[in-house]
Amino acid sequence: MDRSNEKSMFLKEGLWRGVATIGGLFVIGLTLIIGAFLVYKGSATFLKFGHTLGEFLGSSKWSPVDNAQGGGAAGALIFISGSLVTCGLALLIATPLSLGSAIFMTEISKKFGEKFFRPVVQIFAGIPSVVYGWVGLTVLVPAIKSLFHLQVGQSILAAGMVLAVMIFPMITSVASDAIAAVPKSCKDGAYGLGSTRWQAIYRVIIPAAKSGIISAVIMGLARAFGEALAVAMVIGQTTAMPSGLFSRSKTITTEIAAQMGNAMEGGELKSALWTMSLLLFLISLLCIFLIHRFNNEKKGD
Repeated sequence: MDRSNEKSMFLKEGLWRGVATIGGLFVIGLTLIIGAFLVYKGSATFLKFGHTLGEFLGSSKWSPVDNAQGGGAAGALIFISGSLVTCGLALLIATPLSLGSAIFMTEISKKFGEKFFRPVVQIFAGIPSVVYGWVGLTVLVPAIKSLFHLQVGQSILAAGMVLAVMIFPMITSVASDAIAAVPKSCKDGAYGLGSTRWQAIYRVIIPAAKSGIISAVIMGLARAFGEALAVAMVIGQTTAMPSGLFSRSKTITTEIAAQMGNAMEGGELKSALWTMSLLLFLISLLCIFLIHRFNNEKKGD
């Protein structure tokens, strides 16, 4: 009887191990297939239509022709700059708020944080992006227009603020988990040496959780880079280099979302859009690489 039970447990363990292995290989294979597909589609900008990488990344002249002959310009610097400025502004706004919220949940008011604050943050994470965009368009954009006496309230500032609200829950949740994972012995040691609560937080707890906090910020950045709908509703959708917080511009994702459905298959415009999609994919891979690197550094410590 014992042997049959052991055999049954061994078979179940082997079955679930096989399922997990197949699932992992499927995800890896799917990622490689998506990457290869994007390389195949995006490389036509350089191989078929003769544009250079320097032109694509460094030129602001964007006028690809929607036909298979080409002859237009495919400089994506406007969209790259719009994405960098918008996402940078969002991080600048969201990071201190998220870090403060994470510290509040884990170190200042643990009971209130776990019973009330964390569920509220999780609810924010589940709100669809179109809702954020609609609220930004109907509330934030008119407020910016009225407050700063502008002709139009749609701007980089509006897009950055909407993105900040959207990435706030992710950064807060991951940062709070990193802070909560700091060993209690480190905190007790700081208090034993006479540190106040705030001294223990910024001299011991935050440095100990640094890798997790940085990973949270990078995850928020990746989330911001991939957002299209909410940003498109408040950024103004103007093909122009961002010149300030109140200027209107476009991002990589908003241009892809606006043009991909109408572009001719095999044309220069669609190929350039596929190249921007490949660029987004590479940015995502870079963010994942950085997260794993910081996590490995934490394990090494």
